[in-house]
Amino acid sequence: MPKPWLPLLRLWNRLHRPPLLLALALLAPLGSAPAWAQTQPIQLTVSAAASLTNAFNEIGTAFTAQNPDVRVALNFGASGALLQQIDRGAPVDVFASADEFTMDLAQQRGLIVPAQRRDFTRNLLVLAVPADSRLVLASLADLRQDAVRRVAIGNPASVPVGRYTQAALEAAGLWPAVSAKAIYTLNVRQSLNYVARGEVEAAFVYATDADLMPERVRVAFQVPTPKPIVYPIAPVARSGQPAAAQRFVDFVLAPPAQAILQRHGFLQP
Repeated sequence: MPKPWLPLLRLWNRLHRPPLLLALALLAPLGSAPAWAQTQPIQLTVSAAASLTNAFNEIGTAFTAQNPDVRVALNFGASGALLQQIDRGAPVDVFASADEFTMDLAQQRGLIVPAQRRDFTRNLLVLAVPADSRLVLASLADLRQDAVRRVAIGNPASVPVGRYTQAALEAAGLWPAVSAKAIYTLNVRQSLNYVARGEVEAAFVYATDADLMPERVRVAFQVPTPKPIVYPIAPVARSGQPAAAQRFVDFVLAPPAQAILQRHGFLQP
């Protein structure tokens, strides 16, 4: 017997049948994740001092090549500003500072894993001048001359290079005279840009930063510092990926990353 309602039923089924992916999801056991979710890479955020920008961009690429399950996001800035971000709950997994003082603060506040803290490289402080400068600056005392009107210095309250600079000038008895000419900057790269553009007669920067612009910046002399310029690194205590964070710290200390750092002018720890 003909069934005139059968074509209508088939049409209804086609219109209301769930898509294949939805059907498979409905059939999957409760609590199981789809395959695509199980293969997503780990997200790892590394906050590092501004002076590490070029070296850590290369290190991050090398680390990902050896650890394809991890995707590294790099956040650069003044060490003090990065510390404030972590202290306020920013989702950071690894912290690399340009000085021990900032890392000591992080440790005192319980923001890092002390047992996994390591010193991984060193740097030097230099006085940089514009490449075409005709000033004769051979010592810190020469900064007192009238021709030197502006000197770029990282803000000592939050920028490690500024603290190293202040300590060096205080040791030479020149902090009051030179700080009166100071243009305070937010990080060492800003100081470098000021002197490269000729907006200041001189700038205190790291040797590694001065090397970035040889055609625009010239090193007048190396500045002796009371304490060595040491860079520590540590996993952040609140990291959601502690194992991956430790892997990154270990990688920074390993020969491939150390070779990258030395190629960028950094010194062995």
